[in-house]
Amino acid sequence: MGPVPLTLLLCISALAVLVSAAVDNPTGDDDYTWPQRKVPLVQEKQTVHLGRSEFLAKPQSELHGICGIECQRGLPEPSLDDLEQLLSYETMYDNGTRTLTTVTIQELNISNDWKGGSMLRSRRRREVYGTDTRFTIGDKQYSLKYPFSTSVKISTGCSGVLVSPKHVLTAAHCIHNGTDYLDGVQKLSVGVLKERSRQKGKGRKGKGRKGKGKRKHKEEEEEEEEEEINENIEIGEKQERKGKGKGRRNRSRRSTTSKQPSFRWTRVKQMQVPKGWFKGISENAVADYDYAILELKRAQKTKYMDLGVISSVKKLPAGRIHFSGFDDDRPGNLVYRFCSVSDESNDLLYQYCDAKPGSSGSGVYIRLKEPGKKKWKRKIIGVFSGHQWVDVNGMQQDYNVAVRITPPKYAQICLWVHGDSSQCLGT
Repeated sequence: MGPVPLTLLLCISALAVLVSAAVDNPTGDDDYTWPQRKVPLVQEKQTVHLGRSEFLAKPQSELHGICGIECQRGLPEPSLDDLEQLLSYETMYDNGTRTLTTVTIQELNISNDWKGGSMLRSRRRREVYGTDTRFTIGDKQYSLKYPFSTSVKISTGCSGVLVSPKHVLTAAHCIHNGTDYLDGVQKLSVGVLKERSRQKGKGRKGKGRKGKGKRKHKEEEEEEEEEEINENIEIGEKQERKGKGKGRRNRSRRSTTSKQPSFRWTRVKQMQVPKGWFKGISENAVADYDYAILELKRAQKTKYMDLGVISSVKKLPAGRIHFSGFDDDRPGNLVYRFCSVSDESNDLLYQYCDAKPGSSGSGVYIRLKEPGKKKWKRKIIGVFSGHQWVDVNGMQQDYNVAVRITPPKYAQICLWVHGDSSQCLGT
């Protein structure tokens, strides 16, 4: 049997959600509607300047020694002071300078329904076994349309998701190893999917209107910058693979030029990482803070995805999550998958999604109805952290892990994106 067509896949996925909702929720109540909730107020307290980063860290393919769901269940809830320290953050600017901002948290009220699910002992590794359930979104008919178009590629080899015209949510380990920023982050770039450019200069003759000279010059400079970034990244990828499969990859590119999208690369202006990710702050909570925001130098015209907060994923129709990223074993292609959640805590999700390196940092989303409307809406509820080795009863086991967006994290990320905590009072 050949691969399942994407159109059929999407129809089956949507039908499964609707049928599950009808069976589990025959009264049509609000169990499948995005909850409207107040979130804590996270405000900046003090900002101090730090020294320049060395940019010497090497990327980690896997995280080891993480205190996961089982480990965290034996720990006390963090105090307000602890949470304020964990949500304080570091900002790295494109010129290499850094600042550390401490925060205060007000109106913190995590209700009793914000609890993780029951423990399931069944686990699967991140590696793909048996049937590969991932779907390559190679046709621009789909990859350039929402929600797939919100997925972006990070120049360090990860994925991310647009959460505003100028902001990308990704995993913290994609830019920082807990001690220092990764080599290459000083020139970090984000690739947004786009159609392959037509012949240069085509259709531009005779458009020398007054007042368009500066705009045209700026656009040309931006295009040159994008081409330079794209060329540098492609050279790096080729060197990394040391020529393995070069001929096959080049032939594939030539044969799919009419369908496969390319990337529009944009430099990162600044990036923000929660202090909870740094080593020495809270070793038991480091996995909970594997997320970061990248602010782009230029706003994108691509539609972005909003953030959402949900108390339990397992109680949703089929308990299913979705995410798309750029897995290393399928270079140049966007890869989509959906799967069920096996276990959840306040801050983490364990799930069964097939994934490969490169997909880390992808935005994990679900689809629920908007309050008071029949329309369904997708929102980001977490970040795919990837394959992690976690402590389970004194032993190391490997799981697929995603970091959940909790009410305090939502308030923090919202502050990073909007720069004004007054715009971040509720979901």
